[in-house]
Amino acid sequence: MDSSTKRLHIFISAGEASGDLHGSNLVRALNSAMPQARISCLGGPMLEKAGASVVVNNSDISVTGGIAEIFSHLRAIYASLRKIRSHFISDPPDLVVLIDFPDYNFLLARLAKKAGALIFYYISPQIWAWRESRVKTLKRLVDRMAVILPFEKSFYQSRCMNVDYVGHPLVDVLCGGPDPMDSGLKYREGIKGPLIGILPGSRRSEIKLLLDMLLDSAAIIKTEFPEAGFIIPAAPSLDAKAIELHALKRHVPVRIVSGDTYGVIAACDLLLTSSGTVTLEAAIIGTPMIITYRLSRISAEIGIRLLRDRKQFFGLPNVIAGRQVAPEFIHDDAKAELLAAQAILHLKNPDLLDSQRREFRKIREQLGEPGISERVARLVLETVREGR
Repeated sequence: MDSSTKRLHIFISAGEASGDLHGSNLVRALNSAMPQARISCLGGPMLEKAGASVVVNNSDISVTGGIAEIFSHLRAIYASLRKIRSHFISDPPDLVVLIDFPDYNFLLARLAKKAGALIFYYISPQIWAWRESRVKTLKRLVDRMAVILPFEKSFYQSRCMNVDYVGHPLVDVLCGGPDPMDSGLKYREGIKGPLIGILPGSRRSEIKLLLDMLLDSAAIIKTEFPEAGFIIPAAPSLDAKAIELHALKRHVPVRIVSGDTYGVIAACDLLLTSSGTVTLEAAIIGTPMIITYRLSRISAEIGIRLLRDRKQFFGLPNVIAGRQVAPEFIHDDAKAELLAAQAILHLKNPDLLDSQRREFRKIREQLGEPGISERVARLVLETVREGR
């Protein structure tokens, strides 16, 4: 069968839960546009449910972004790459879609190139923040990019890359909900003071670094607002019983909710949240937040050397706005007393909360209209046609 008549084979690499979500939506859009295409992947349950054939389960290699943490998973990472290499040899893909997860996907891209595949990067790595020198590598390996933050297109275009701005996939995910009033009725029962969400992240390494500090912050806030309520939307990786024990030591009653992260965010007056995608989810929903993050010591030391600009922001709402919209407390500044003081300041000054909400509405307007997955699917298929 010649290349013009064989069934199109696309491989998708989604190394994390967020990539699994956005990859699954892309698969549905691809299947709708070209039902005869075959799709295999590095992915998880959502990609599998969408119809992709899972070659490697991303739970085997899921690690936090810190360089030290990646080193501790090298055996699993290279085992997965060997398996994907064998897959590429036995069933070469026409095109490989890389979704975020740069340290791994840069390695996978080299395998894809050797297999003769076109490479499409969706949700590009944030090298504009950490390692701009890697643009040369990206330019050498990637045939086309679909970026999701409004300023990324000009960044890559100025470096002579083939790039399209498609909007942020969370716009599709959060289109039509949740309703803050309904969520408030669901989660605020019996709470006479402010409701504060605690979001320590979804990875074990993040929880280890952040949970105790966030609970200590909650305990301080509780002394100022005795009637405040605290709630944690639990990721599957969170041990609810262990969290309850940690909270009891601090005399902080915490409600733990599974399976409704967006509803919990919508119900809250303020979030104490790990830096990450959840900060943009909260901004789209419109809930004010205090952002924090810690790295392991080794990762922090390496990361500081890699940062282009020590003044740059970590939280995505601040990155998009180009200034601090939500307060950030990163690494050495990630201390319970600092977070608590800022949270208390916001709770005592509703104008500060309203200011964040207004800024979040502006950010939402920059993130594009619904239909992101369909736009990306069209670009993927266009890239294949042009490549052939």
